[in-house]
Amino acid sequence: MTGFGKGVAEANNKKYTVELKSLNSKQLDMNSRVPHQLRSLELDMRATVARELQRGKVDMIVTVEALPGAPAQVQLNLPVLEAYRRQVSDACSALGVAEPADWMPLLMRMPDVMVSEQAEEDSDAVRAAVTAALNEAIAGLTAHRRAEGERLELFFGERITGISALLDEVVPYANERVPAIRARIEEAIAKIPVAELDKGRLEQEMIFYIEKLDVNEEQQRLAQHLRYFMETMDAEPGQGKKLGFVAQEMGREINTLGSKSNHADMQRIVVQMKDILEQIKEQVLNVL
Repeated sequence: MTGFGKGVAEANNKKYTVELKSLNSKQLDMNSRVPHQLRSLELDMRATVARELQRGKVDMIVTVEALPGAPAQVQLNLPVLEAYRRQVSDACSALGVAEPADWMPLLMRMPDVMVSEQAEEDSDAVRAAVTAALNEAIAGLTAHRRAEGERLELFFGERITGISALLDEVVPYANERVPAIRARIEEAIAKIPVAELDKGRLEQEMIFYIEKLDVNEEQQRLAQHLRYFMETMDAEPGQGKKLGFVAQEMGREINTLGSKSNHADMQRIVVQMKDILEQIKEQVLNVL
């Protein structure tokens, strides 16, 4: 979901710039800085960003600059200047003091002697320029996201393939555990001095204990989750949350596999799976 986009458009002798920056977030979290003269356009701009970007912590910054050579946006307020001079002159006569030798420094310090000529910022031309700049910024940010998504697709594919290969390594260790565990239990029982042993009950307890260590279901479910993760990536856009849920289910199966392993080599493989899965979980937050 990370990216940056910038758009620029001109109207009424001004340049309008829109910058968008997006970071990871579970939902849309938008912050905007818009000049006061464009406040009437802000709600529409936010709605457009929300519709196009969907998720992410988004910062939108809009700036307005006068173009080089544009007419001055301020002018002297001559009626106010004349009123100030007249009042100061009258005050000097009433107080019996000399009038200022240089009037301008005094008058320019008076309030409201400058008038700002603000162009109509909600005109059709301005609205079209701001909209064009916003669309350009969205297109740029979306291009960043798409490029990152392509990199993530390769990243996830390699990691899923890695977990699948490790899962295949589990099979021989899982199969060799049962006779090894059975032999170890029988050897331990043989060392216990007993007068009589119920072979049938021993067999039942042996089967019950070995079944608790069986990992076939975990292997099958994990393999299904791996396939579903890849299928979800190939589905329609906006699957980031679903990929996160699938990764959580993969984690549950890997954890159960580790708790049932009771085998040093299997546990080593499980640790490697967890390491790869953490990489997936960290990056899946960046998927729209």
